Amino acid sequence: MTTDYRIPHVEKIEVPRAHIIRLTFDDGLVRELQFLAGSNQGTIFAPLDDPDYFALVRVDSESRTVVWPNGLDLDPAVLHGDFKPAGIGHFRDVSERGKGMARSTKNPDFSRPD
Repeated sequence: MTTDYRIPHVEKIEVPRAHIIRLTFDDGLVRELQFLAGSNQGTIFAPLDDPDYFALVRVDSESRTVVWPNGLDLDPAVLHGDFKPAGIGHFRDVSERGKGMARSTKNPDFSRPD
């Protein structure tokens, strides 16, 4: 069985406030995701608990996804909302309604704030 799925690529990343990333994908989708700090001790996500370290995120020109200096990179298809994370969800969707920010309903592991 052949699928026509195309992996989305992150074109732009912004850190508008502590532990929030705003991602713009090559298909025009924009998502804001909040990092769930505080429960990452002993994992590769632990340095992200520090807001200054978290802000060091960038788009890798080769993989076209987000990366941090410790080598952590995130699956662009999961960030896009096409698939759920393989393990614990470290981010939740906090995209704003009515301002052009898309909210994915495809990924139940990105919890939404009340």
